[in-house]
Amino acid sequence: MSQVPLQRSMVLVNGVNLLVRDTATALPPLLCLHGRWGSGETWSDLVARYRDRYRIIAPDQRGHGLSGRPRTRYAPEDMAEDAHQLLRALGAAPAIVVGHSMGGRTAGFLATLHPEDVRALAVLDIHADGGEAIPDVPLEQVSGVDAFTADWPTPYLTYEDALRDLRQRFPRATNVRYFQESLTGRGEGYDFMFSRWAMSALETYLHGWLHLLPRIQCPTLLVRGTESRALTKEQAERMRPLIKDCTYVEISDSDHMVYVDNPKEFDPAFDAWLEGL
Repeated sequence: MSQVPLQRSMVLVNGVNLLVRDTATALPPLLCLHGRWGSGETWSDLVARYRDRYRIIAPDQRGHGLSGRPRTRYAPEDMAEDAHQLLRALGAAPAIVVGHSMGGRTAGFLATLHPEDVRALAVLDIHADGGEAIPDVPLEQVSGVDAFTADWPTPYLTYEDALRDLRQRFPRATNVRYFQESLTGRGEGYDFMFSRWAMSALETYLHGWLHLLPRIQCPTLLVRGTESRALTKEQAERMRPLIKDCTYVEISDSDHMVYVDNPKEFDPAFDAWLEGL
């Protein structure tokens, strides 16, 4: 049996054009929200696994991939509003929403701000700590410098140079692949598709959401990699009791890329959670 095709289109939501991958079937919708510096391409394994059972929707979030990169605020509330309007534009609400890292935060805000949009929620390896209010910083004070990639020697002269540098920075092949999927050739060489100004704005307007967790009413899967620094054991233990219907899973031999580091553990756990909805 042939696989359900994946369509790509630009969808204007919340004043931003988002590049959206969508199987566009009548199956139950599954919205996949990628992490910071990534794109919808990072869900390719999940798309292949579930495209015949769910309508898979995997956008590039604002400032990432081929989506728009406006000089506007990038608070979690803004990212969640993008997701809300996207689901409405596609007629895909309510959806099962799975988010990794930054995408997990976006998914969590979506579930609290627009609970009618979210049938179930999967938060993959992201903590909820931090201040409760959006930092009051004027846009003109956003530095525009992405501290994480500031010393990366971009643009790379060749694609092989880029891979060599990434392999030196990341011991795990899954982390290399994550950034590799965002590489693109330009006139001056190879660089990443994410906007560094957007990455800076994401950090500027970042704030916590621990106080919002009791408002999540849908079934929630919280996943942590045992070697993760993005969601420590202590942070996960603070989150779990605040979520009304929480299934907690730890994936061994995994750091931040929990959905691809150890598929022999993640896939059955995710399958079991989906089947229980």
